[in-house]
Amino acid sequence: MLSFRPYFALFSFTLIKRFFNSSSLSAIKVVSSAYLRLLIFLGFPINSAFLPPDLLTRPPPCLSLRTMSSQPPEKPKALDTYETLKLERVKEKVLHVELNRPEKRNAMNAAFWREMVECFNKIAQDSECHVVVLSGAGKMFTSGIDLMEMGSTFLMIPGDDTARKAWNIRQKIREYQETFTVLEKCPKPVIVAVHGGCIGGGMNLISACDIRYCTQDAWFQVKEVDVGLAADVGVLQRLPHIVGNRSLVNELAFTARKMMAPEAESSGLVSRVFQDKETMMQSAFDLATEIASKSPVAVQGTKVNLVYSRDHPVSEGLKYMATWNMSMLQTEDILKSAQGIMEKKTTKQITYSKL
Repeated sequence: MLSFRPYFALFSFTLIKRFFNSSSLSAIKVVSSAYLRLLIFLGFPINSAFLPPDLLTRPPPCLSLRTMSSQPPEKPKALDTYETLKLERVKEKVLHVELNRPEKRNAMNAAFWREMVECFNKIAQDSECHVVVLSGAGKMFTSGIDLMEMGSTFLMIPGDDTARKAWNIRQKIREYQETFTVLEKCPKPVIVAVHGGCIGGGMNLISACDIRYCTQDAWFQVKEVDVGLAADVGVLQRLPHIVGNRSLVNELAFTARKMMAPEAESSGLVSRVFQDKETMMQSAFDLATEIASKSPVAVQGTKVNLVYSRDHPVSEGLKYMATWNMSMLQTEDILKSAQGIMEKKTTKQITYSKL
C-alpha cells in the first residue's frame, strides 16, 4: 500500500479541483467520501472519531466524469488497404498487421518499404488502437529483402559523379531505415509473432518490435554478409541491446548462421516459444488484449521512456522521465485506477478515455 503514497498529493489535488468545481451538495459528499477512503486505503492514520460510522460498509461512491451523452458512440475507423500488408481489428483496441505476400515468402519489395511507414504512422494516430500484433502470412514470417526487385534500385541510383551517387544512396538507405524505426516511434506496443524463417530484413524488423514470440519451427538469420553487404537498417544497432551478449551478436552477424528457436529463447531474442502458429497467435492476441486494457497514457508513456532510456545514460533517462511525468501525472487515469483498486476492479473493468 505504501507504494501509492507518492501519488497522494496528485490525487488530493484532483479531488480538491472536483470539490470546488462542483455546485451540488451530493457531489461534494461523493468527493469527500472518496477522499477519506483513499486516505485509509493508503494507510494514513485517521482518527475514527471524525469518520462517518458507515464509511467502510456503504458502497463506494462513483466519481463519474463528464460525458457527451447526447452523442452516439463512435464507430471504429475503416482500415486502410495495402499491397503488401493486411490489417484487421481482431479484438477491441488490438490491431493485427500481417505481412501479406505469402506467394513470395513475404519478401520485402519496394511497396513494402513504403507501406510500412505509411501504415505505422497512421496507427500511431489511431485512438482506436492501443496495441499491435505483427505476423506473416503463409509458410514463413519473411525471407527478407526482395533481391530480384530491390537489387536494381541501387544499381540505378542517379548521379553525375561518385559523390552525387553516394549522396543519393545514403538518402535511400535512410528512407529504408525509417521502415523499421517507425515501429519504435509508434507509441503503441508492437508484439511480433514469428513462424518459420525470419531472414535478413526480418531480423531488422523484429529487433525494432517491443515483444517477440516465435514457434518451435522458427529460425533467425542475419543474412546480409552472405549477399555481400553489412546490414544497414537496424539489426546491428538494436540486436546488441536485446541479446546482451556481444560475442553472440558478432557471431551471428559475421557468419550468417541460423539461430533456432530454443537458442533464440535462451539468449533473450524471444520471450516465449510455442508449439504451433495457432497457439502463438492466440497467446499474442491475449497478451495484446491485456496490455490494451491498461491506461493508454501509462502504457504509451512507458514505451516512449523505455526506448529513450535505452539510448541515453541513466541520469538523462531520469531527467526525461521527470519532465514527461510532470504533465502525464495529471491524467484522470490515475484517479480512475485508484478508484478501481478500492472497488477491487481489474483494469479491464475500467473505461479510460481515448488517446
